[in-house]
Amino acid sequence: MANNPSAKKRARQQVKRRAHNMSLRSTVRTYTKKVLAQVEQGNYDAATEAFKIAGPIIDSMVNKGIYSKNKASRTKSRLNARIKALKAA
Repeated sequence: MANNPSAKKRARQQVKRRAHNMSLRSTVRTYTKKVLAQVEQGNYDAATEAFKIAGPIIDSMVNKGIYSKNKASRTKSRLNARIKALKAA
């Protein structure tokens, strides 16, 4: 429990920051799911377009500190591999 004014302010700020970060994380998950949905439907062109939109959003989360650089790279790589496998099939 925060006992002094600065600790109380930090607690208030953390609540706001956590809500904002959860919103950003949710946005990334939404765009990732859009790519995966197109892959599941077998729609290569739509999956590629969805990936073009999702890629920069995932990268921007690295700059904001939501995702680590490696997690973003891994996520994009896995999505791209699923799209390429769709074309090969």
